[in-house]
Amino acid sequence: MMIEKELVVIGGGSAGMAAAIQAYNEGIKDILILEKDDKLGGILNQCIHNGFGLTEFKEELTGPEYLSRFVQQINELHIEYKLSSTVIELTKDLKVVYSNCQDGLSIIKAKAVVLATGCYERNAGAILLAGDRPSGIITAGTAQKYLNLQGYLVGKKVVILGSGDIGLIMARRMTLEGAKVLAVLEIMPYSNGLNRNIAQCLNDYDIPLYLSHSVSKVIGKERLEKIIVSRVDENLQFIPNTEIEFECDTLLLSVGLIPNVGLLNNTTCSISSTKGPYVNEHMETQTPGLFCCGNCLHVHDLVDFVTQEGRTAGHGAALYIKGLSKHSQTIIVKNGHNISYVIPQYIKVENTEPVELKFRVKKPCKNVNVIVKQDDNVIKKLIKTALIPSEMEIIKINVNDINLINNSDILVEIQEK
Repeated sequence: MMIEKELVVIGGGSAGMAAAIQAYNEGIKDILILEKDDKLGGILNQCIHNGFGLTEFKEELTGPEYLSRFVQQINELHIEYKLSSTVIELTKDLKVVYSNCQDGLSIIKAKAVVLATGCYERNAGAILLAGDRPSGIITAGTAQKYLNLQGYLVGKKVVILGSGDIGLIMARRMTLEGAKVLAVLEIMPYSNGLNRNIAQCLNDYDIPLYLSHSVSKVIGKERLEKIIVSRVDENLQFIPNTEIEFECDTLLLSVGLIPNVGLLNNTTCSISSTKGPYVNEHMETQTPGLFCCGNCLHVHDLVDFVTQEGRTAGHGAALYIKGLSKHSQTIIVKNGHNISYVIPQYIKVENTEPVELKFRVKKPCKNVNVIVKQDDNVIKKLIKTALIPSEMEIIKINVNDINLINNSDILVEIQEK
């Protein structure tokens, strides 16, 4: 039997909850959230460190404290949600197939769908680690889940590969629990984590950070025994005779996150350079009525930005369900010099609301101009003293400043002074 819903939100993390709440507040009451875990909140349930909510609530909260405020709103608004529910298929005509113990295999026909399924970690196989395959090699997020939710310390002599935020946070967390973190390795010549996490998680605990270094060999039989670390050149190739040996029982991998968008395979969505779908300013994909937000669209550095993006998707879904938003002529947004990506990738010409352009730089830069232009017309110009790839930037433009007649592309680029 097929049931109908106005809005189905796939994923009950910060993005999904924010989207559902926003849509509800704009008059969409028939909403269902499908969450695969046994509680709402997603990854925030295991993020017991503080640092969340500085933008959203002007407070410093832990992950569980942050998510609890949205769970409370979901319950107060009586927004329906189903836990331990796995979505098996999403079709281009917005049929959602899911399964759980109570409902069995069920199908929902939705007027609109918000995809907020988060991301997953790259593992040892994804980075082609050379050497043996003993136990003791684990992703940082999995180690965090074991430690924070199950009380299991995964190792005592630890090296962390990758300086992403979760790796930095786990360096501190493992140290506080009695493990010895020998080093954090980063293949790039700059860290991929927030500056505040480098200061608070490494510098405060005298944990060395080796830039332009990576693991060249893993050694161990049943359990990891040691790793060989080598310096890399500008082409990320190992430099001979630069080897350093670390005796350790655990290697934590913090080597990147990938948007979880497998459900888009049966839709008309194309995948962009972020590994998420192309979207417009309302987070609507190329499949009409299907919206995408949060880390399954592009990997964020702050959960506050994930929440804001969820609200944007919820607003867009509400407009679509009410028939106030239709696919129309669009203006393409492209990334220029030293910009790795820009979201949204296109803007509907009928839109009259200000548009937030989110972007990251490819490499660190100082004292530069961020230029948003259309042909030779500069729409917006910002002066930035420093930009780094690990921190997402936001620049807001007014649609009135865009030339909607010639339909020329908008370009976001970095201009050195």
